[in-house]
Amino acid sequence: MLPVVPFLALATLAAASPATERADAAVSPGSRGKLYVVPGTGPVLGSRPVRRFVVEVEGGLRIDRVVFAARVERILSRDRGWTKHGYGFRRVDSGRIDFRIALASRDLTDRLCYPLITNGIFSCYMNGRAVLNRWRWRVGADSYGDDVRRYRIYMVNHEVGHALGYGHRSCPGAGRKAPVMMQQTKGVYPCVANPWP
Repeated sequence: MLPVVPFLALATLAAASPATERADAAVSPGSRGKLYVVPGTGPVLGSRPVRRFVVEVEGGLRIDRVVFAARVERILSRDRGWTKHGYGFRRVDSGRIDFRIALASRDLTDRLCYPLITNGIFSCYMNGRAVLNRWRWRVGADSYGDDVRRYRIYMVNHEVGHALGYGHRSCPGAGRKAPVMMQQTKGVYPCVANPWP
């Protein structure tokens, strides 16, 4: 669980890459403050039992929701991810689901994560939903420097880890890889950043 923390001064946040800017040229359909399921289903990723999930994007966000959903699937399909640990996934857009992965604005993230205090700067897992803060998706975190791509991998894997029942962990020792369930957004020292479980 995220503790109550003051708004952090984040001095060195990464700029968006050209590929990110292209993906941000589209606007997600629908109204701000509401989540919409991204249509489409995917193949089974990993082994059984398969956990079915939907991808949701808040309306009005400047992002291509199809590209976002594909990125989420790609992260969950990697053999360095949760599938390596015996988990299976399938993206669906209806029917029985095990959890949701949502991209939301800072305001909506705060509302969806309550009673956790996210202060507009953190993501969370709450009520069966991995809520990814759109601002973080764009800028990353100091612990990953200017590598926003790797930070996004961490975001998905960390919050999906909560959906799988894992809690937060701490750094196991200086110079070692940070566990993916460590709150790496807040820092990784004395560990090194690691986006994979």
